[in-house]
Amino acid sequence: MNGTLRDPGGNPAPDPSGRRLLALLVPRPGAPVWKTGLATVAGVAVALALSSLLIAVTGGSPLASVRALLQGSVADPAAWTSTLLYAAPLLLVAAGACVSARSGVFNIGQEGQVLVGALLAAWVGLRLAVTGPALLVAVLAAAALAGGAWAGLSSLMYRLRGVDVVVSTLLMTFVAQQLVAFAVNTPWLLRESRVGDAVVAPQSNPLPDSALLGSIGEYPDLQVNGGLMIAVAAAVIVATVLARTRWGFRLTMLGLNPLAARHAGVRAGALGGAALAVSGALAGLAGAVLLTSPVGVHRLQPGMAMSIGWDGLLIALIARNRPLPAVPVALLFGVLRSGGGFLAATGVPPFVVDVVKALLVLAFVAPPAVIAVLRHRGTGVRAARAGHRSAPVAEGAAR
Repeated sequence: MNGTLRDPGGNPAPDPSGRRLLALLVPRPGAPVWKTGLATVAGVAVALALSSLLIAVTGGSPLASVRALLQGSVADPAAWTSTLLYAAPLLLVAAGACVSARSGVFNIGQEGQVLVGALLAAWVGLRLAVTGPALLVAVLAAAALAGGAWAGLSSLMYRLRGVDVVVSTLLMTFVAQQLVAFAVNTPWLLRESRVGDAVVAPQSNPLPDSALLGSIGEYPDLQVNGGLMIAVAAAVIVATVLARTRWGFRLTMLGLNPLAARHAGVRAGALGGAALAVSGALAGLAGAVLLTSPVGVHRLQPGMAMSIGWDGLLIALIARNRPLPAVPVALLFGVLRSGGGFLAATGVPPFVVDVVKALLVLAFVAPPAVIAVLRHRGTGVRAARAGHRSAPVAEGAAR
């Protein structure tokens, strides 16, 4: 059964959740694996070649850039520590994106959900009169609730007013940015306290030590922060729920064929809204990890999201919306972030890292869409040829 929604006239219906876009980015069950694999390998080769060319054009050396990237990300325990710190929030966002995408809802507002999660986490950490581990638990829970509620607003707007989910999640990101900027510039909210005649910066006070995530290991040895443990546990739980539970099966059925899901008794609106809220909750939790782990300065700042939400979404796309394959992809993006700072020593501009990430994403994501387009075009050509051959036969029969 075709899962494309159509109006009473037979034309494709509006796609407010981005389901058709997601379908293009995931290989179809009937597509030959070797074709997708070969196209992906070719795409990665082209991406690496273009990246090397870009580095050479900007005055750098591709080999020196690779050495610097590895030096800053995997060369020693301290570099690995930095890579793992970046990988944790990226993996949390990616796991949440997998949940919403599995239901056929395209959530692209993770950057704003990360910020809102960090905002409420900072407020709870600074205002709640609790000490010990209970404060850390409250900070993490508040961030997850804030991110889930922020994403849930987009679901509510769609249910009440028919607002496109893809558009609303994106635009809510800009609202979140302004909300955080207002909070850290307002004395009675979260702006840091003035000490004497010191200049007050647009940021919050530092969180107390009891609200910070701990780490296993000590510098200069490898340190594994609690944020990474939370992220890996979240990825495993999400993968188990999607693959082994009735809720996960209904979610997958809704994403593959909403019409069949409705006939089977699935409440599409409620289930899709729940998936969007879970996605936002994990993004909000990533905001708390950014705030409470050594990857940041333990203060709420307007730019603290650092495009973690956007990169987490890209990780989910590369992993084909599967949480466990997202783990090594998040590690790869952690390598690019951790080692990217070392590229400046080789004369390579910082934006080159973003270009390399974009090329790699295209290399992994584009092959299913390209193969689907070529298959559709080939089917149309074969149908046209068959119609051309049958036309003379039909004309002779009429005579």
